[in-house]
Amino acid sequence: MTDSYVRGDDTAPLIEMTIGDRFDQTVARYPDGDALIVRHQNIRWSWSDLRVRVDAVAAGLLQRGLKPGDRVGIWAPNCAEWVIVQFATAKAGLILVNINPAYRVAELDYALNKVGCAALILAPAHKSSDYVAMLGEIAPELKTATPGALQAARLPDLRLVVVLGDDAHAGCLPFAALASDDVGVLADIAIEPGMPVNIQFTSGTTGFPKGATLSHRNILNNGAFVGARIGLSAADRLCIPVPLYHCFGMVMGNLACAVHGATMVYPSEAFDPGAVLEAVEAERCTALYGVPTMFIAALGHPDFARFDLSSLRTGIMAGSPCPMAVMREVIDRMHMDQVTIAYGMTETSPVSFQSATDDPLALRVSTVGRVQPHLEVKLIDLAGDVVARGETGELCTRGYSVMLGYWDDAERTADAIDADGWMHTGDLAVIDEAGYGQIVGRIKDLVIRGGENIYPREVEEFLLTHPGIADVQGVGIPDERYGEELCVWIIVRPGAALTETDVRAHCQGRIAHYKIPRHIRFVEEFPMTVTGKVQKFAMREQMVKELAS
Repeated sequence: MTDSYVRGDDTAPLIEMTIGDRFDQTVARYPDGDALIVRHQNIRWSWSDLRVRVDAVAAGLLQRGLKPGDRVGIWAPNCAEWVIVQFATAKAGLILVNINPAYRVAELDYALNKVGCAALILAPAHKSSDYVAMLGEIAPELKTATPGALQAARLPDLRLVVVLGDDAHAGCLPFAALASDDVGVLADIAIEPGMPVNIQFTSGTTGFPKGATLSHRNILNNGAFVGARIGLSAADRLCIPVPLYHCFGMVMGNLACAVHGATMVYPSEAFDPGAVLEAVEAERCTALYGVPTMFIAALGHPDFARFDLSSLRTGIMAGSPCPMAVMREVIDRMHMDQVTIAYGMTETSPVSFQSATDDPLALRVSTVGRVQPHLEVKLIDLAGDVVARGETGELCTRGYSVMLGYWDDAERTADAIDADGWMHTGDLAVIDEAGYGQIVGRIKDLVIRGGENIYPREVEEFLLTHPGIADVQGVGIPDERYGEELCVWIIVRPGAALTETDVRAHCQGRIAHYKIPRHIRFVEEFPMTVTGKVQKFAMREQMVKELAS
């Protein structure tokens, strides 16, 4: 019997270059091609325009006293400055630290100190958050500091604070003042592809977030292969409504475009379904990215029918499992005949499985495709042995994409990456005879009811076949008799009426009795991370409290 072990194609060589060198190569190839369109900032830059700004900021960071290897935080929503800083830090040999726009004071304090940021580039505010005031709570010394010479008791490594926009802020440098004409200094910076270039905090559901540290080689190649699998070229315009602070935006979006010469299109600073539809129509976007909840929101927009989306051909749905019904609507109503599904995690740069644009529809709606080039994947049981094809096991990845480690955390790095270089994902998967992968859940999401294993994803997919259900999420809840019972939260389609009795009747005789949810709740929304991942732990906590009372 075949083992659940697959190895990606290695005929196309890995890119053994730095991000800066590959960026310059693309600029030389498509100097006048559209590089970046930011609709909410009214910005349209060619690759040459973008390079001038990137080089000026890279030189400016070095002139302000930063040295290769220093960490530079960026705390801002999607904007032109974000992509400038992304490429500028890479060219200057600095390490960009992505800070979640939703972070509050305690989380910002933790992130800046965990990795020792020497500089922070931030938006003045976003939504209800006054970023400058929040930073001032941790570093009150900012009010009297000379820009670039901050000495803060609680942030001992932070020296330079740069604020986007035109307004002056005490102790901070305006972003426009960061640029330098002395770009010749960049030639003296020695950077290797294996050096760290980016730290991304994983959205920890338990304990403090971990700083996944990624190299030029890690993320440049992943962006290249992800883009190649959707056929990205200089003729494409990619709509990127996903957050740049996450791998989906900065690697699968920005780096894929930078490798293949495609145009980056940002519809808004934070996800807005109307802005996405407007951007696709106005800019004739050929590709669109999103997590399933984003596509659901776009499809459900009251004015959806009036937008011309006929320019779309491809895109990627990732970040969380995609319901089959949504995938079919994306293909039928959004013209994305070549849409693909991608699976991965921050620690693997991120993508390890992706469907191909020409995979049969049945496989594109039911699997995450096949393994990416130059990667190995195996599925193992609890004893660490590789399981047979078709059996469920924990997905482990090895190859160029595996992170360098968690920043300053050797213990948790060793917990995640074993001695043979395998990254243990914590995801449960099945690989079929043809090598297609299917994610069936998280090890920690598995519900064991009276000795029977229930995979919430399977029940969620079944419930989505009910015409009145728009979205559904399932979690395990402690139960005195069975150990655990399944609980589902359901978002009802507009105009539909649904009761618990209706839901159970839909299940009766169609799925095994033990899989029928014991607890059913109707909700308006799910607790979510900024990247659109459902926080099942928050659902579980809320239900435990509710049932205890």
